[in-house]
Amino acid sequence: MSGVTIAGLLSRLESGETTATALLTELQSRITTRGTLSPFQRLEWERAYEQAVLSDRARREGKPLGPLAGVPMAHKDMFDRKGSTVGFGGHPSARKTATGTATVLERLDAAGAVDFGRLQMSEFAMGPTGQNHHHGMPENPAVPGGVPGGSSSGSGVAVGMRLVPAALGSDTGGSIRVPAACNGVVGFKPGLGLVPLTGAMPLSWTQDTVGPLAASVDCARRVLSVISGGRTRAQAEPPRKLRIAFDRGGFVEGISDRMRTALAETRGALAGQGHDLVSLDMGYFSDLTEPANVIAIAEAATVHADRLRDCPETYGTQVRARLAQAAGISAQAYLRARQIREIAMARTAEEIFGAADLVILPGLADVAPQAEVLVHAEGTEIARMISGMTGFTRPGSILGLPVLSLPVAWTSDGPLSLQIMGPRGSEDLIADLAQTLEISRQPVEAALAEPA
Repeated sequence: MSGVTIAGLLSRLESGETTATALLTELQSRITTRGTLSPFQRLEWERAYEQAVLSDRARREGKPLGPLAGVPMAHKDMFDRKGSTVGFGGHPSARKTATGTATVLERLDAAGAVDFGRLQMSEFAMGPTGQNHHHGMPENPAVPGGVPGGSSSGSGVAVGMRLVPAALGSDTGGSIRVPAACNGVVGFKPGLGLVPLTGAMPLSWTQDTVGPLAASVDCARRVLSVISGGRTRAQAEPPRKLRIAFDRGGFVEGISDRMRTALAETRGALAGQGHDLVSLDMGYFSDLTEPANVIAIAEAATVHADRLRDCPETYGTQVRARLAQAAGISAQAYLRARQIREIAMARTAEEIFGAADLVILPGLADVAPQAEVLVHAEGTEIARMISGMTGFTRPGSILGLPVLSLPVAWTSDGPLSLQIMGPRGSEDLIADLAQTLEISRQPVEAALAEPA
């Protein structure tokens, strides 16, 4: 599908070069030719064609159109749509027919987007690698043999394969940003509470967020503006001179030489744009991983308590083990983790955002790890791999902050991505800066040189 950005598709639609119906037909042909359903869990063409026909009619008749009129999209299989099946990435017995429609889907419908399917995800959104005990793992189009990342695995893959310009995902500990980094696309986790969660599958209600994975920053911000009810801008503005912080402590220890080079080159680009760069000690971010996990898994175990008791055999081995262990977390441990979060929020507001407007962090330590390593991993090795994939994303989640993941360079092995994090309400500022970096970044064909 040529012009697979929202702006590109809208340009084709508005010029009369194509129609919403023709775009769907083109997509259907591409997906059929591939001969595999992955990264889709279900395709729902009938309703999609109905939406496309209505969009084409409105455009022909000169009626008012929404900002996404005729743009085809698909979403993580965790959002309700009245009368349709939602599967949550779980065992077939977990499927349900939705009695209502998620608020985010209602807003996309009102904006004219054409929803044609549901995308694969980790089981009940638990797992950053993208592996699913029941449904397998979609193939990473950016890193041959690499994991696609999770839990919004299908969303990252579908955008990375240029099948859709954007797809909704959810992020509780990195589930938008990790697959975005793995597949070399943009992932935008909004601040906690910006986007309504009604009709979205809960995991950890004090950390859950919904946002887009997208082909570009422009695509991501257009979708975020819609699903936030217009609380963020759909269009860029030149960013003012900013104070941008990088870690000088131990938080980014362990990243690859290539990622270190990407960070250094980003610093250079930002300095060249006239921004003030500051070095801050963010080492305490490392201490937030465990409380973030305690909160998330304790709340997830509460969500799944009845189902886990009644039909534990329907859970995958790893997810069942994590939920069973979480049932043993004491109230004291859970409340203590929440106290740590409150202290960390106050400290971050004072020490980090008192000295800087935005923060730049790695997305992953390097490119996406190889799936073969996961297949042969056991016990503590699996836990270490999972922890390694979410180590840089957990702080943004437990602190409830907006964070955007952006690919900044491509190596011979795949993309390297950084995160731009800001205080509550800074989504527009983050996106504005991200777009300037996106414009100046190396092209996909260029490989990042190893440092001397």
